[in-house]
Amino acid sequence: MQETVTIPPELSGQRLDKALAQLLPDLSRARVQALLSGGFVTPAHEASLAVKEGAVYEVEIPPAKPVDTKGEDIPLEIVFEDEDVIVINKPAGLVVHPAAGNWDGTLVNALLWHRGEELSGIGGEQRPGIVHRLDKETSGLMVVAKNDLAHRNLTSQFSDRQLSRTYLALVWGVPEPRQGRIETLVGRDPKNRKRMAVLRVGGKDAITDYVVEKVLAAGQMALVRCKLLTGRTHQIRVHMAHIRCPIAGDQVYGGRRKNALEGFSRQALHAAELDFAHPKSGKLMHFEAGLPEDFANLLERV
Repeated sequence: MQETVTIPPELSGQRLDKALAQLLPDLSRARVQALLSGGFVTPAHEASLAVKEGAVYEVEIPPAKPVDTKGEDIPLEIVFEDEDVIVINKPAGLVVHPAAGNWDGTLVNALLWHRGEELSGIGGEQRPGIVHRLDKETSGLMVVAKNDLAHRNLTSQFSDRQLSRTYLALVWGVPEPRQGRIETLVGRDPKNRKRMAVLRVGGKDAITDYVVEKVLAAGQMALVRCKLLTGRTHQIRVHMAHIRCPIAGDQVYGGRRKNALEGFSRQALHAAELDFAHPKSGKLMHFEAGLPEDFANLLERV
């Protein structure tokens, strides 16, 4: 695909890469820089060139390169889809992204199988735009970007805390007060690098608002609605453990009670609601996903 752009007066004096990224909103600045260095922009110039009003550039955008990850025929529950985003209700047990120990059988493999031809262009590679993740054993709603523009926009919404995610968690004990905010620093546990922990110094700001929805099991457990204001790794799991109400079934942060739930082998955490502004239209999008069967059955038991 070839694009012809003319530098308008308001962009005169800007760096070439920055100006082209603004005139071609489907491309990230990093992608524009790669095209410049690869000789896909005519006339050829360094990315740092200060552009002049009226200058004309021809930009060749090559087809997206395939990635090494292979598509796999894994069933997906697609809640919503258009040309920019896919909203998925992820089942518990499905890893989001290939990594050591899970190179296949992931959400990315499934997306490449079901929508491979439509997921082109992100960073110049044919790959799904994973904007945020859910832990393997957490179920619920995720949004995936289908192009560079959507990916940048949704990532920005995460950074600016405009994208809202609400979870349901079954916890041991009853949080006091029944409604509140947990605000800490969260980072790698210095005693165990595979875990996250609340830290006195270092780490990153982590904020979770919560409200107790229902007290269960004669006051031994509670169903809690948690809203993330930040998106740190394992944030809700760490925060609930921090207030001495660990998530039921959590094998990492659940302490002595981690094996107390017969027949339920994961943390009882579900991404129930998702809100974001559509990356192209700006329309507010709201999605809800009911509890999966295993979680709903667990609630009935307790």
